[in-house]
Amino acid sequence: MRKSFYLIAGIMVLLAVIAINVFNQNSAPESSESDWNRAITLYKTQYCGCCEQYIAYLRENGYNVEVVNVDDLPALFDKYRVPDDMRSCHISDLGGYFAVGHIPTEAIEKLMEEHPAVDGISLPGMPSGSPGMPGSKEEPFVVYALKDGNAEVFMTL
Repeated sequence: MRKSFYLIAGIMVLLAVIAINVFNQNSAPESSESDWNRAITLYKTQYCGCCEQYIAYLRENGYNVEVVNVDDLPALFDKYRVPDDMRSCHISDLGGYFAVGHIPTEAIEKLMEEHPAVDGISLPGMPSGSPGMPGSKEEPFVVYALKDGNAEVFMTL
């Protein structure tokens, strides 16, 4: 009788452990490439006021922004192979991608969720009304995807 009790108790413990493992596997959120910690390293020149406004915009939208002031911003654009007509006043490293300019968070989220085969994205120039820039939005913002120095439309906002 005593052996039967221990056998049944052992089987019950084993079943409980299996049930817990099955529950944890089914209820834990799946890890995917779209899971990222929203960390951005933004490279800018020391005295750029619109960059400071853009940084505030990112932080207000839940991003963890590390700011690095640099003396030679064009060298970073060259490092990331950003064409001259796709440049702006700052460049950000998103951990695997770069982002150039005053890009709305919708474009950053799309990039990080979809993980396209690109090097980064750019909203060239400093369009009026874009995040961190004064003025009203005068036309749709065209965000470009860059790959090997070539640009194509990523999205229009």
